[in-house]
Amino acid sequence: MTTNQVLIGVGLIVVLAVGSQILAGCLRVPALIVLLPVGLAGGALIDEVDPERLLGPAFSPLVSLAVAVILYDAGLGLDLARLKGHTRRVVVRLIWIGVLTTGLLGTVLAAPLLGMSWRAAVMIGTILVVSGPTVVGPLLSFVRPTDRLQRILIWEGSLIDPVGGVLGALVFHGLVASSGHHLGGGMEHFLGSMGIGVAAGAVGAALLWVLFRVLRLGEILGTTAQLAAVIGVAAFCDVLRDDTGLIAAVVMGVAVANIPGIGVPARRPFFETLVSLILGLLFISISATVTPHSLRHVWLPALGLAAFLVLVVRPVVAVVSTVGTDLTRGERGFIGWMAPRGIVAAATASTFSAGLVAQGIGGASKILPATFVVIVATVTLYGLTATSVARLLGVVRPSRSRPLLVGGDPWVVDLGAALRSAGLEVLMWAGEEEQRERVRQAGIELAPGELLGAATGGGAQLEGITAVYFLTAEDDFNALAAVLLRGSLEGTVHRLSAPADSHGVVAPFIGGEVLFGPDLTWPAIAHRYEEGAAVLGQPAADPLPPGSDLLFLVRPDGRLDPVTGGSAPLPRPGDTVVLLAPRGRDTARPS
Repeated sequence: MTTNQVLIGVGLIVVLAVGSQILAGCLRVPALIVLLPVGLAGGALIDEVDPERLLGPAFSPLVSLAVAVILYDAGLGLDLARLKGHTRRVVVRLIWIGVLTTGLLGTVLAAPLLGMSWRAAVMIGTILVVSGPTVVGPLLSFVRPTDRLQRILIWEGSLIDPVGGVLGALVFHGLVASSGHHLGGGMEHFLGSMGIGVAAGAVGAALLWVLFRVLRLGEILGTTAQLAAVIGVAAFCDVLRDDTGLIAAVVMGVAVANIPGIGVPARRPFFETLVSLILGLLFISISATVTPHSLRHVWLPALGLAAFLVLVVRPVVAVVSTVGTDLTRGERGFIGWMAPRGIVAAATASTFSAGLVAQGIGGASKILPATFVVIVATVTLYGLTATSVARLLGVVRPSRSRPLLVGGDPWVVDLGAALRSAGLEVLMWAGEEEQRERVRQAGIELAPGELLGAATGGGAQLEGITAVYFLTAEDDFNALAAVLLRGSLEGTVHRLSAPADSHGVVAPFIGGEVLFGPDLTWPAIAHRYEEGAAVLGQPAADPLPPGSDLLFLVRPDGRLDPVTGGSAPLPRPGDTVVLLAPRGRDTARPS
């Protein structure tokens, strides 16, 4: 291809990837539902969009390295402290039972259904064992299932991808060797690959520890250092043995997220933006390699294979994996209805099918188009039905706001009690034991001591929290924590305003909206509280006590709207107003 054709092709792939994601956001559907058909149409209609023509033999290794970056990012969201008890048991079972069951049953059905040799059937059966965070994560963000379900499915997807990639490489080399690996040799090869990936991941994590603890890289250099470390380690592993870089990437991500004090800015906006762009580019590129001609005699049998995997295989895996655990019937049912195939299935199919075709293995040319159909079918089916199924099974998180109040002074605890009385699920965090005991006595859920530190350090997101309010007496802490936490939370983050005469070194100079306006600072609220003011909630239709200040509105649907320095929400019929009001004969502090 000429230089101009290469430029046109690269530009079109980027535009199609980002444009598809924008369109999906406007339509409020998972991006994969748009990316896959757009990539297929682009590859069929525009010659320059074909990545194999653009990149030649470099396409496959670039895909592998890009997937490693995605899995590293997925590893950053895996909190080992939450993988315990029945959750850990279910995740482990879903991986080994799921791999064995899906691989075996997929192979048995693929051979007669797709009309391929048993060797090609073994390959596609192995490819289709993976799921992956690239598809599970976006779907779960739409569905919003319970915290435990989300953890189980994210852990399964993040761990089964590298396992499936290594198994795919093992099966591929066995098939190319014609005689294949005997069981002992295959297991030895698999364990060796796992060992290489884990060891290299540990070395990569140690390298990042040195970079951040010794050299103390800043956020910008730190982000690029993570990217370079992941790509370098993954490339080195793949040179030693195919697809072991995927294991190393996940190990590095999990280590960075869970090693205390490593200080890595784990999931900042640039890194998340990069991962989103990589996902779009990969799905457009791989979809473009599938031609309509290759789908002509494959799409209907492949749909039958997808239906078998969705309606038979996954429910069986879910039932066996959750037996003897404390998961509810609804949670078990939803696990049985969530196993979309994603980028690793597409990448391994694209990589291995060409090699098997070159070896003359019967039916190998059907592996990539059949995998593509299964990906499209499962993503579309789960994307369009998962929310309804989750609601039917009763496993959706409540749509009502779930605020986290940071602070344990008496007026803050009474604020939490007032919000809870208005029907919200309130969570509180306090640093001092006296304050934590005050929260416990009020009957409000207390966040674990490490929760806030993990989130502000960039190690993990706060699961299920819709907004965080920093209400401590330390203005600098409120300001700094609010700035750090904004990148780790989907919802809003607010803090109290610093007094005009504050001697803080940070708070007076950090912008952004603050709670309650500039006059209701912590000293002002505490002073009024000591003089007898109370935090209370009442229907918006009732007259407001004289001298009261509006703090929050709780809408009938459970949405919490705070008063800020920049705006004051208007009460509507059915709202509950939360006030700071002088205590009179009709006003009493919450008991």
